[in-house]
Amino acid sequence: MTGRLGRACRAAAVLLATLAVQPPPVHAAARPTGDTAHALGVVTWAASAERLPHDGADRSYRLLVRTSVGGDGLRVRLSNAFGDRPLRVNAVYAGVSGRGAAVRDNRRLAFHGRPSVTIPRGAEVWSDPLRGHVRAGALLAVSLHTPDAAGPATGHAMALRTSYTARGDRTADRSAAPWTRTTDSWWYLDAVSVRPDHPATGAVAALGDSLTDGRGSTPDRDLRWPDLLARRLAHTSLAGVADEGISGNRVLTDGGGGPGALGRLDRDVLELPGVRTVILFEGVNDLKAGTGVTAADLLAGYRNIVRRAHAAGTCVVGATIAPFQGWPEWSPAAEAVRREVNHHLRGGDGFDAVVDFDRALRDPRRPERLRPAYDSGDHLHPGDRGMRALADAVDLGSLRCAR
Repeated sequence: MTGRLGRACRAAAVLLATLAVQPPPVHAAARPTGDTAHALGVVTWAASAERLPHDGADRSYRLLVRTSVGGDGLRVRLSNAFGDRPLRVNAVYAGVSGRGAAVRDNRRLAFHGRPSVTIPRGAEVWSDPLRGHVRAGALLAVSLHTPDAAGPATGHAMALRTSYTARGDRTADRSAAPWTRTTDSWWYLDAVSVRPDHPATGAVAALGDSLTDGRGSTPDRDLRWPDLLARRLAHTSLAGVADEGISGNRVLTDGGGGPGALGRLDRDVLELPGVRTVILFEGVNDLKAGTGVTAADLLAGYRNIVRRAHAAGTCVVGATIAPFQGWPEWSPAAEAVRREVNHHLRGGDGFDAVVDFDRALRDPRRPERLRPAYDSGDHLHPGDRGMRALADAVDLGSLRCAR
C-alpha cells in the first residue's frame, strides 16, 4: 500500500490505537487525600510495573533499591498489575543492604496488621508503615516471598541493579548465604514511600522510555539521569524522585511489557504519593517504530497527558526528543517529525515548563546525532556522561508551578 492511501491508513491506525489506550479522565479524588495522603507520605523510590514471565513458585526475592528522600514510616507498594490471578505474598521484610545479599536491621512489614497479603488480579497494595527512620540515598533491601505464584509476573525488567533470589521463604535471613542466585530485574515491588523529615517535601516523577530507564548507564551505580537529578534535588522541597521509565515505551500505543504513557499515567505517576511534578521525556519510540506517527499525533498525546496531570493538580515539564541518527531505525522522515515536535515544545505547547534535552545531548556539528562524548555507543542511548548532561540540563526552579 503506497501513496496517499497508505499514509491515510497508517494515520488512522495510529489514531485508533491512541484512542484505545486513553483511560477516562483522572479526577483529583483518585489521588491519595487527607489522612491517606499524610500516611503514605512521599515516594522515595519507584520503578514502572511491566509484564514479566513466570519465575516460579516458592521463591524469595531480595530487591535492592536506592532511596531519594529520607523519612520515617517506610511503606512499600506491591503490584500484581499484570497477573492473571490473585497473588499471595506471605512475608515481606525491609532493611538496609549490607555486603552482597546481606541485610542489616531486617524487619517485617505488615498489611492491615497482618503478616501476609493477597493482591487481587490487576491491583496494587501498600504495606503498613514501618517504625524507624530511613536516610536519603540509602540502599534498601526489600525481601518478599511468593509461595504459590503462577502465570504472568509483575515487575521491572531492566533494573540495572543486582538483586537476589532464593528457594523457600528466606526473607527473615540477614545473611547472604541462602541467596544463591542473582536477578537483574525487580519483582512485584514498584514503589517505596516515607513520611519526609520536612512535611512540605514533595516528589518529581520522570515518565519516559529506555533513556529514562537508564539503558547505556553503568549498572549498580545508579547513574540514570533521574538518579543524578535526585542528588541535585536532595536539599530542596522536591527531594523525592520516581524513575518511571520503561525500555521500548511509547506515548501513543501499547507494546512490550505493558501500556504506553497514556495508559500508565495514573498508576505510575498520578497515584504515587507526594508527586507534584512530572517530567515527560517520551516520543522517540513512536517515531522510530515506522508507524507513520506525525508531529500532530505526538503533540496530541502530550496534550492528553498534560490535561490529565493538570486535572490532578500536577505540574508537567515537557522534554524535547533527543537525536538518534545512527540507530538502525532512524530515517529522514522520523528526523523531520522529531524536529517539528521539538519546535512546538520549545514554544511551550501547554506545558508548565520545557527542558531542552535535545540541545543538551546533540552534536553541535551534526545536530541529528548524539554528541560522541555522550553516546553509549549505539547512537540512541546516552552513556554515563550523557546521563549527567540530562540531569544538569533541568532547571530546578522550573519543576515548581502554581497548582
